[in-house]
Amino acid sequence: MIIVISPSKTLDFANKQYQSHTIPRQLEQSQTLIDTVEQLSPEALSNLMKISDKLSQLNWQRYKDFTTPFSLNNAKQALLAFKGDVYGGIDSDNYNDDDFNFAQQHLRILSGLYGALRPLDLIQPYRLEMGTRLQNPQGKNLYEFWDKQVTELLNQDFDGRETPVLINLASNEYFKVIKPKLLNARILTLAFKENKSGTYKTIGIHAKRARGLMTNFIIKNRLTEAEQVKGFDLEQYAFNEALSSEKEWVFSRG
Repeated sequence: MIIVISPSKTLDFANKQYQSHTIPRQLEQSQTLIDTVEQLSPEALSNLMKISDKLSQLNWQRYKDFTTPFSLNNAKQALLAFKGDVYGGIDSDNYNDDDFNFAQQHLRILSGLYGALRPLDLIQPYRLEMGTRLQNPQGKNLYEFWDKQVTELLNQDFDGRETPVLINLASNEYFKVIKPKLLNARILTLAFKENKSGTYKTIGIHAKRARGLMTNFIIKNRLTEAEQVKGFDLEQYAFNEALSSEKEWVFSRG
């Protein structure tokens, strides 16, 4: 069983205290994207990403500063670097070695720049959302750039596993980089809904945190079978069989 989640725009590169780390497996592709983005001016970057001049200048400089090889002197583990709503539900700052080892085997972070990241893969600061329409050597956007590459890497991770299930906790924008028909695993999407006057609705900020809480629940409890996630009961959520289907399991509260 492998979980996929989205990255975060918010980053924290302070407090590099955990020493174990790995190198992103698709770093060569990342360099191709860096070489492409480096050709843009800060103004062009602002228009492309629809961000402020201040943010475009910051990220333009980040691309200029991108350098290999990665080390703890110039990079940080992905799971510890990403912050934001989803990561607020993942207690990674208090993980021990066993927690990180399990996460390394069962969690992947989908990234516009890095492809499919393992939790301990080092990353450098960046902003490149998967939906960005960046002209590149492979096409007109990042979905065309990554094509089958992310799916093929996930298939390598599933090779030899007894329970080939992909737990989808990513946003639609990021999950679209995976090609379901080529994936050698069952895909199970988990959704989180709030009861508002008798109607169950997905509320973005709550759903994001719940994705993080579910990720943390799976890691801390060492879950390896899909059925086990039905036991998720944090912050008053419970599995809602009536709202669920074979491909989407819904957890609700309220």
